[in-house]
Amino acid sequence: MATKILLVEDEASIRKFVKINLEREGYQVFEAGSGEDGIDLARKERPQIVVLDVMLPGISGFEVCQVLREDYPDLGIIMLTAKAEDYDKIMGLQYGTDDYMTKPFNPTELALRIKSLERRLEKDTPSNRSERYIVDDPFRIDTYSRRFTRGEEDIELTPTEYEIMKLFLENPGRALKRDEILNKIWGEEFLGDSKIVDVNIRRLRAKIEEDSGKPIYIETVWGVGYRWHGEEKEA
Repeated sequence: MATKILLVEDEASIRKFVKINLEREGYQVFEAGSGEDGIDLARKERPQIVVLDVMLPGISGFEVCQVLREDYPDLGIIMLTAKAEDYDKIMGLQYGTDDYMTKPFNPTELALRIKSLERRLEKDTPSNRSERYIVDDPFRIDTYSRRFTRGEEDIELTPTEYEIMKLFLENPGRALKRDEILNKIWGEEFLGDSKIVDVNIRRLRAKIEEDSGKPIYIETVWGVGYRWHGEEKEA
């Protein structure tokens, strides 16, 4: 079954151009010209991925992102912005978007970003129950249901945050370079800014650390990247 993509963009010419190119890639595309219509259509059609413009009539793309992220934590969201400033990119990531692109953009690159996001959205299918759980007390990942818990508490993660946490828990004590995290999570074909890693880390710290300003689980390795402070597993 074709992946459903919701395109929320107020400029009809851009919507038509993007829709044609994505349909050529085999996607099923739904269109909305405003944030309100986008939310309604998302609730009706339940797409797997939303391509969302920041500047919309009525409520902004940031607000749409916040609503959809709260309603559908597993939804993949790519935000479009006409501005090249870091502010819009960082704001989008803080609201829960998985990726961003700056207009004007190449439709081929957008298709690559979507394919990368699709890989992150795919559910793990462990071959047996012993492979289902990744545990580093008090945290546990259920790779079958894609649930992340701290003790008895469920912590909602975006698809990208989930993959980063899975990478950390699978590599406790190991210093992971930013570029390594970027390649493993976003794919080697990713052409965006590596700052996307840092923003996601900040968001994760806010969710799992007692004091995100003094993290004890996700440590910064200066000049390198990040390290999960967990019990190292024997080879």
